[in-house]
Amino acid sequence: MEHELIKTIVSRVAADILQAGGTGRIGPPIPAGVSNRHVHLSEEDLAKLFKNGLTKWRDLSQPGQFAAQETVILAGPKGTLEKVRVLGPARKRSQAEITVSDAYQLGVAALVRESGKIAGTPGITIIGSDGSVQIDEGVIVAQRHLHMTPEDAEVFKVKDGDLVEIAAGEARALIFDQVIVRVSPDYQLAFHIDFEEANAAGLKQDDPVRLVGLSRSSRIDAQVTEEPANRQGPGLTLITEEVARQAKGSLYLTPGGLITPLARDMIRERGIEVITLK
Repeated sequence: MEHELIKTIVSRVAADILQAGGTGRIGPPIPAGVSNRHVHLSEEDLAKLFKNGLTKWRDLSQPGQFAAQETVILAGPKGTLEKVRVLGPARKRSQAEITVSDAYQLGVAALVRESGKIAGTPGITIIGSDGSVQIDEGVIVAQRHLHMTPEDAEVFKVKDGDLVEIAAGEARALIFDQVIVRVSPDYQLAFHIDFEEANAAGLKQDDPVRLVGLSRSSRIDAQVTEEPANRQGPGLTLITEEVARQAKGSLYLTPGGLITPLARDMIRERGIEVITLK
């Protein structure tokens, strides 16, 4: 009895802490969308792999999106993955979304990227029932993200591109940081992660999660300036992808400061100069 009482008290205290840290953004429950490895194909690649196109198997949570009956084989330098589901409809460019474990099996670098942002990512061979294609880039580990409509964004007090924290799970509860918000009238409210991340929290398809608040790292304001490289004084202790996205020229980093992997990708893509202060 005493053990159960302690558990209840701890749970209530934890909830109060989360709500305080979340700047009042805890709102309605959000359904989880747990995805396995899959591929999106361009019209050109689709025609080479499957002469008869795609056959819908089932609809997905996002309007207009579906899982096809067709599957492909992904072939990398060290191994293959079979029966990888194709999702439709076709996109402008082909893209394979895998897990970190899959990356080791294939022998490719695991780069966490937002869907569609594939510049500088590894390529792969995709084998279908009627042929194969080699894509030069497009293999990613999808960044966890939150789909919502503009009306949802008003409720949760967030905007497109924000990075937020999501509380998920029960017995293995976790806070997922660096969740990017995607806002569109065409979306339906859902928190998307891959099954490896979901397993870590004991999370299943359609389980409810909660938006805790803005990501801690995204609360750091970008200190952007066009001053000379010999500038002295305060700089950033942490550069995140959001900071790099908003930068307009140079970013100043304190000695020993950190740059996240996603921020490094963004800095490279945008040609941002990072200056470490003395």
